[in-house]
Amino acid sequence: MLRRTPPGCPVVREADRARRMQIRRDLRRDFLEETWLAGDSTMALDDSRAGAPSRWPVLQEDVGGRFVQIHGPRRIPVRSGFIHLGVVKEIVGVLKDLGSDPGAVVRGAGLDPHLFEDAGNVISFSALNRLLTLSSERTGCPHVGLLLGQRATISSIGIVGCLMQHSRTVGDALRILVRYLHLQNRIAVPQLSVEGDEAILSFGVYAPGGENADQIADASLAAAFQAVTAICGPKWAPTEVLLPRSQPQDPQPYRDVFRAPLRFDEEMAALIFSARWLSHPIAGADDIFRQIFEERIAELESVPAGDFRDEVRRVLRSQLLKRKCSASDVASFFAMHRRTLHRRLTEEGTDFRSVADEMRFEIARQFLAATNMSLGQIAAALGYSEAGAFTRAFRRWSGQPPASWRAECRFHRASARFRAGAMG
Repeated sequence: MLRRTPPGCPVVREADRARRMQIRRDLRRDFLEETWLAGDSTMALDDSRAGAPSRWPVLQEDVGGRFVQIHGPRRIPVRSGFIHLGVVKEIVGVLKDLGSDPGAVVRGAGLDPHLFEDAGNVISFSALNRLLTLSSERTGCPHVGLLLGQRATISSIGIVGCLMQHSRTVGDALRILVRYLHLQNRIAVPQLSVEGDEAILSFGVYAPGGENADQIADASLAAAFQAVTAICGPKWAPTEVLLPRSQPQDPQPYRDVFRAPLRFDEEMAALIFSARWLSHPIAGADDIFRQIFEERIAELESVPAGDFRDEVRRVLRSQLLKRKCSASDVASFFAMHRRTLHRRLTEEGTDFRSVADEMRFEIARQFLAATNMSLGQIAAALGYSEAGAFTRAFRRWSGQPPASWRAECRFHRASARFRAGAMG
């Protein structure tokens, strides 16, 4: 008796089934098992389990002044406060190109150079901050982040980049980037929007306490440029590029990378391009690969987020500048009632207003440190009625007015550049 396929079910040929099984075996053997992170930074793992790879990714964390390495199978997404090396792995090549010794710079930042042999390894935000600061000082290059992103490929985004390459359209791929980048990279918060006939792929920097938001924004945007070029082809180009940093003395490196008009001192890092590209089919996309990558990402997504406060902060980072940041707005992102949001935050010893103020303070510091935006512009961006209200809030957060904080920050940066010039 002939068996009929139920309505709505795809017909899978035996050849396709066999191919899918072989691909699954190959991927399981290779890089697709996402990084496992210990909850306790001093935990030692038993790597004798059946089928364990011979070489685990490494988590390196600063614990009380000591660096503790944790080896573990790639099982769950990167946790709060950490990032897969991914794009950052390219710092080795950037430093070589700029005439510096990568090993010396990496060790100077308190990291093991062997970490940079595998893009799946993980470092903390604080370690990344030290690395970017020291790289800029040792090389005298003010756009190290831009050069990092320029060397990236879509594979630098790990499994998310793999799924992007096998999406049906460019729009599908970019929506995947927005939805899942946090599995690989928790320091950049992407958004995709359409305004009229323009598509806007933007990034906010989420790096609590970080001093290199401009470098991270440069790296994120340049890496995104490479990824979009990879799925669109060489005919794609942005119509405009927005950068949340002051205009450098020599903007030519930025023109060389983006090949588009540049706007500095913006609220966000963004690639603006024709929205017609969103329906553009991706050449070489494979349905079987797409299904496998979707399954693997679904497994990663099923792992509960351990830090709800951190999740709320990330949502606020993407929404504060859009003025969609009430407790009800944020609760809707988690498909929960506002009361549930408040209860979850109370369980973690905080409240919504405190978390929102923390995020406003972080964004304000990024603008003050990296841009020439006026206090009035910053106040408006953060939703304050006038500059005075912002100044009072900033003084409450930091103990000093924003103008003084900005002057102090610029003095420290100038001093660091002077020391680097004297050394080199």
